[in-house]
Amino acid sequence: MAVDEGRLMDLLGKFVGDMGATAAAGSVVVGHRLGLYASLAQGPATPEEFAGRTGCHPRYLTEWLRGQAASGYVEYDAATGAFSMTEEQAFALTDPNGPVYLPGAFVLALAMLRSEPAITQAFRTGEGVGWHEHHEDLFVGTELFFRPGYLANLTTNWLPALDGVVEKLTAGAAVADIGCGLGASTVLLAQAFPRARVVGSDYHGPSIERARKAAAEAGVASRVGFEEASAQTFTGTGYDLVTSFDCLHDMGDPVGAAQHVRGALAADGTWMVVEPAAGDRVEDNLNPVGRLYYSGSTFLCVPNGLSQPGGYALGAQAGEAAIRRVATDAGFTRFRRAAETPFNHVYEIRP
Repeated sequence: MAVDEGRLMDLLGKFVGDMGATAAAGSVVVGHRLGLYASLAQGPATPEEFAGRTGCHPRYLTEWLRGQAASGYVEYDAATGAFSMTEEQAFALTDPNGPVYLPGAFVLALAMLRSEPAITQAFRTGEGVGWHEHHEDLFVGTELFFRPGYLANLTTNWLPALDGVVEKLTAGAAVADIGCGLGASTVLLAQAFPRARVVGSDYHGPSIERARKAAAEAGVASRVGFEEASAQTFTGTGYDLVTSFDCLHDMGDPVGAAQHVRGALAADGTWMVVEPAAGDRVEDNLNPVGRLYYSGSTFLCVPNGLSQPGGYALGAQAGEAAIRRVATDAGFTRFRRAAETPFNHVYEIRP
């Protein structure tokens, strides 16, 4: 076998980067759980000074800070021995309620990887692994990962791109948020539109319990309801807006869900479907975003689809044509991509 040394070194270079990122994920989550990024953003500090600020052991902090500097997540001043954060690093790493919060992605990734033995076995058997079978951190990490995108785009970009929907919401629309998880999107809708009546649903009971608590903490519990129900069984009719955020591709029966949505909508209602950004061809998705989503899809989305009746396992990179086909098969007649970000496509679907 003739091995091209240049190509081999390129491959090894990619491996070192991947291995470093994989190993560094745990340290990022430690920083998230202990509030280390927020503490460092207060100002430069040596490990000893940082220990006094955080209450953590200086030897652990020394190694953590050096690793974070090697990752490019914090800065190091060789002259003073102090570590610090730039405005950009602080913006992306310190505020879980901000429009960008990178540690959330690592919480999600570590929780996902805990299921490797079950996923390995599923490769052999073809059986599914439901979302409810994963570690509880998966549900928290999923919200931490997706919520910043909703904060940044839902009211400023996605909803305004839909024909007449903002006006209805402002006047007091009826909204069903299916697959709501811990309720981040549901609560945001209620906060943005005080006259709207919003009901969130999810098949995972513990997530619904946490969603109710989140609504109470946000002061919108009187205007938000939650139910434990699947996308094929959520209750109510005459909805002006039905939303599904990053969940349609996870379902074993997305057409059944779409048919149920169609029956639950008012005659002039709108179904807003937010899905991971993806092209219709495999080669369109061979990029860093596609890589991220294919990895998540292998461990989460496809296994969940295979765990449910319906015969579908679309996966996170299904593409617009596949989503359109689901809507058309369910009897919808109007479909368009209304908005997009580097990570999401937003579809407006009407009866």
